[in-house]
Parts: sequence; structure tokens; C-alpha cells
Amino acid sequence: MLRSNSIREVGSWLLVRANRWLFTGIVLVVAFFALVAVGQLRPEPVGRIVESHGGVAFLFTAFVGAIVTGTSIVVTVAQLVLSQELGAVGDQRERMSGAVEFRRDVEALLEDEVAPAEPAAVLAALVGAVETRADRLSEAAPVDDAASRAIGAYADAVTDDARTTASELEGAEFGTYEVIRHALGFDYSRRIVDARWLRADHGDALSPDAETAIEELIEALTLYGPAREHFKTLYFQWALIDLSRAILFVSVPALLVVGTLATTVDAAALPGSTLGVDDLVWVISAGFAVGLAPFVVFFAYVLRITTVAKRTLSMGPFVLHDRERG
Repeated sequence: MLRSNSIREVGSWLLVRANRWLFTGIVLVVAFFALVAVGQLRPEPVGRIVESHGGVAFLFTAFVGAIVTGTSIVVTVAQLVLSQELGAVGDQRERMSGAVEFRRDVEALLEDEVAPAEPAAVLAALVGAVETRADRLSEAAPVDDAASRAIGAYADAVTDDARTTASELEGAEFGTYEVIRHALGFDYSRRIVDARWLRADHGDALSPDAETAIEELIEALTLYGPAREHFKTLYFQWALIDLSRAILFVSVPALLVVGTLATTVDAAALPGSTLGVDDLVWVISAGFAVGLAPFVVFFAYVLRITTVAKRTLSMGPFVLHDRERG
């Protein structure tokens, strides 16, 4: 069990929690040493293969076209994402009206004149409202033993989950993955379903105060859903913009490196060896790793985005899979 949890933690760290540049560096280092091992262990020396082709141009020329084409595609996708922010004044006013209306709903739920403006603070305030209503539900639990135990267990679970999420969101800065990571930890869909089951199973034993408390709790959970989905969408746009910039920053040095290797390196240029490995193998492996850098950056960002998207496919009282918190 511990081993299974450890593997799951490592997988979760690689998929979503690790810094994308750190993830890229790890993949490139692994690829570099794998290529060195393959190049050194192959039966025919690499130098002889390079000499027969008159240089390493046959290895790196394809990288030039692939990097240029891949960069163009990524930038085009980013432009399509950004085009959603463009529109006529009527469309912009409609978006503004929707945002203002949502803030008013949040302020009414929080019983506050002005709701927080930062995403992490808004989500923390909403889970705080959920915690408050869970406490009210616990206080209004009926005398009936079965209903009281069920409602008490449910209220305690919601309260603990809300407190943990609120403390994790405190100080988190939007633009980093931390806000979305902690927001995803609060499984509001499951809590809505459980609250409705409580009302269905113990409705006869519930007092008017308990009925009201459950309704208010479901209302708070229901408002948390679209808030989280909205900030998740903004994060996706933010991440795709970061991806485009990262690809552009990495592609130019990669093109320069593979272009230089393609035009200057041949078997005679590197006749020696280092640490028992031919220098030509070191250089070719390093060139391949640099040429792969734009694709690994793309892979790192898209891997996180698609993983988060899969975990949040359903919005509302629908649970696609059971999972433990985090």
C-alpha cells in the first residue's frame, strides 16, 4: 500500500506538481545519457557511420524543419486561444455583466459588501463559507441517533476539507499551478451528492433549521463549482501563453545548436574520447538533447494541462471517479 502511494505521489509530481522547466531538464538529461549509452554500446562505431555520410548533417538537418514547423504550430494555437479575448463591445459588455453578477452572488453568499478580488482569495472565501454552513448543519443535527451520526460525520468531513483547502490557498499566487492544485483538492461534487443523499435518507428526521442548513450548504458548494472552473479556464489560457513564450525562447538556441553541428562537425573533428566514451558520441547526444528541447517543453506543459482537464471534466453533482483527497 505504501509503495503504491509512493508511486502515485511520484506520478502526480511528474504530471502536474513539478516545475515545468525542472521537468524538461530531467527529461532532457535522461534522454542525453540514454543516447550516450546507446551510442557507446552499438556494435558499429558512431565515427564510422558519420564518416560514411560525410558528417552529421544527415542527423540534424531534419531537426531544423521540425523545430520551425512545430514552433509555428504552437504559436498559431496560442493565437487562437488569445482570439477568444477579442470581440465587439457588446460581447465585452456581456462578459463584464456576467462577471459582475457572479461577484454579487458571491458577496451575497459571503454576506459581505465587497468580495475578494484575487482568485485564491475568492476560492478561500467560498470554502470558508462552506465551512460555516457545515458548522450550522452540525449544530442543527436532529436528535435521532442515525441521522445525527450521519450528519455529524458529513459535517466534520466537509469542515476538515474546507479548512485544509482554505489554508493551502492562503497566499497562493495566480499564474502558478498552486492555486489550481489546491482548488482541485476540494471535491465539491462529491459533497453535493452526499448532502442530497443525507436529505433523501433522513428527510423525515430533519428539523426546519437542518433543512435550511443543508440548502445553504448546497448553495455554497454549487457556487464554488463555477468559480473554480472559471479560474481553471483562465489558468489554461495563462499556461498556453507561457508555453508559446517558452517554445519561442527555446527554439532559437536549439536551431543555432543543431545548425552549427550540422555544418561543422564530422568524424575527423572529434577523434578522441572522454571518460571512455567517444567525443563524437558526447557531442551528437548533446545535439539531439538540445534539438529535442522545444518538443519536451511542449510535452511538459500539455501533459499538465490535459491531466488537469481530465480530472475536472465534470462540473456539478456528477462524480466521474472516486479518489482520495490530493
